[in-house]
Amino acid sequence: MRMLRQSLVLVLLLTVLTGVVFPAAVTALASLAFRSNAQGSLVYEGGHVVGSSLIGQAFGGPAEFWSRPSATGPAPYNAAASSGSNLGPSNPALVTAVQERVAALHAADPGYNAPIPIDLVTASGSGLDPHISPAAALYQVHRVARETGLSEARVRSVVAEFTEGRTLGLLGEARVNVLLLNRALRALRE
Repeated sequence: MRMLRQSLVLVLLLTVLTGVVFPAAVTALASLAFRSNAQGSLVYEGGHVVGSSLIGQAFGGPAEFWSRPSATGPAPYNAAASSGSNLGPSNPALVTAVQERVAALHAADPGYNAPIPIDLVTASGSGLDPHISPAAALYQVHRVARETGLSEARVRSVVAEFTEGRTLGLLGEARVNVLLLNRALRALRE
């Protein structure tokens, strides 16, 4: 009986330490050291949250840069259901989805025949990717410039301004945050 009581006390103590005290201490430390990141990297506009720089959003207007496709369900960019499509390259459903996305890009900018970057027609592994490649952003410059009335040179300069390099100069790839890019373009038009 004594061993059972000691075991239960130890389990209860470790549960409180590792399930309550430790997570609370790490959360408090993160909130002090990395306030923006610990709060979800929220983006505010006029005192209201318009998104997070860490979670993609669906942009579909012709005057906006479009995000990478999302395979989350039941709606795109559903952070509660992060997932990829899990479709392999030989799956007919993936081929059909890519063909539809290519057709939508061509329909949005008829006559523009530049090669389409792969990240504009395939979903990311999480379905929540907030970034596109610089090539994907530059592909869209023609359409966005035409629709916004801004010059292509001006739109390209905004893309360059919002292009982030590799983390620490060697990790990952260059990328462009679509939410931040679209906000900057909207500010230029207002």
